[in-house]
Amino acid sequence: MNGTQTLEITKLAKAAYLTGGEIKTASGEGGVSGDTKLSELLDGFDADSTASFKFNGKDITLTGSDTVTSVVNKLKSANSNVNVSFDDGNDRIFIGAKSTGKDGNFDFTDISDDAQDVLKSLGLITGVDSEGKGVKSNYIAGQNAKITLNGAEFESSKNTFEINGLTINAQKETNGPVTITTEDDYDGIYDMVKNFFKEYNSMMKEISTLYNAESVGDMEPLTDEERDEVSDSEAEKWEEKLKASALRRDSTLGTVSDLISSAMQKGITVNGKTMYLASFGISTAGYFNSDTFERNSFHIDGDKDDATSSGNADKLKTMISNNPETVMTFFTELSRGLYSELTKSMSSLKDTRSIYKVYNDKLMQKEYDNYTAKIKEQEELITAYEDRYYSRFSKMETALAKLQSKETALSGLLGG
Repeated sequence: MNGTQTLEITKLAKAAYLTGGEIKTASGEGGVSGDTKLSELLDGFDADSTASFKFNGKDITLTGSDTVTSVVNKLKSANSNVNVSFDDGNDRIFIGAKSTGKDGNFDFTDISDDAQDVLKSLGLITGVDSEGKGVKSNYIAGQNAKITLNGAEFESSKNTFEINGLTINAQKETNGPVTITTEDDYDGIYDMVKNFFKEYNSMMKEISTLYNAESVGDMEPLTDEERDEVSDSEAEKWEEKLKASALRRDSTLGTVSDLISSAMQKGITVNGKTMYLASFGISTAGYFNSDTFERNSFHIDGDKDDATSSGNADKLKTMISNNPETVMTFFTELSRGLYSELTKSMSSLKDTRSIYKVYNDKLMQKEYDNYTAKIKEQEELITAYEDRYYSRFSKMETALAKLQSKETALSGLLGG
């Protein structure tokens, strides 16, 4: 969005916040702690008394045995979108929405007579209005941010607006409309594309490194006995080598790599013209000109930080300067296509794979559980065999002992 724009910021987004009144005991004394019970705050509200109300639509019931801390915890549980705390230094409860915007507002409703007294004693409300809502103590309501851009009004729960490629961070309300001049951030667009491929290349190199890892042959994890025979450093190197080769020639990893590479090579139609990464001066270095682990890496022509392509004409910067919208559209659709292909690949398969999983986690878990069950069965069987043989050996030893005793007695009778 280039040119002169008319902007007016009429409201800033705010988060709802309640500063509770000072909590005092029934006798009017301060110094309340988190362990102070509600029965100590109200005369006649004992352990058997109950007070019910709703906090943001969620039912809450309090008794005289509840403490200030347990009340805070119940409020937290009823609304995960707020922070609730008790400041024992000031004897007050504080409640604040975790995010800005009017959707973060909170209310006390359906308040019973006893609950009204309890909430007042806790400093959370000062009374109940005609609609049955609690009149909250020192309450600042949350509100959405509102701006008017070129005569059109926009509203957001946050103070940041994304409008047709223009990012507006509202920091202060304006006193009427103001005029701003906008222009495309060419360097920002270039850096965004460059950073995308930096992360992409790093990911693909890691995948290739794992897939093409060195073979370890018949190597197996060390047993406890084998580990005792080697040094700690040797054992560590052994295990590291095994881990590094764990995904060598893994079919699932290879499929994911091929899928990503294919998605990046697809043509995208922009304004009736089919374009490819090569149209922007972005390509791989070629099979024979790349290291084994970097054959899927892309290089941007003219990138001063890339020795492979720094000497080429900078086609990407030229296209950004001449037609930034085309560049943005192309790379937006490219990323969407890549996301879509990966989502399809990671779709849920009944009894086999969960959603957004590359490997068949459900099947692997089932097999793991089966193996675990079989191992347990065999261990129980071994234990049973051991018990049986131990029993036989014990009986045999007892019989031998008796036999030896008789032989000794017989020998004594015969004068041996």
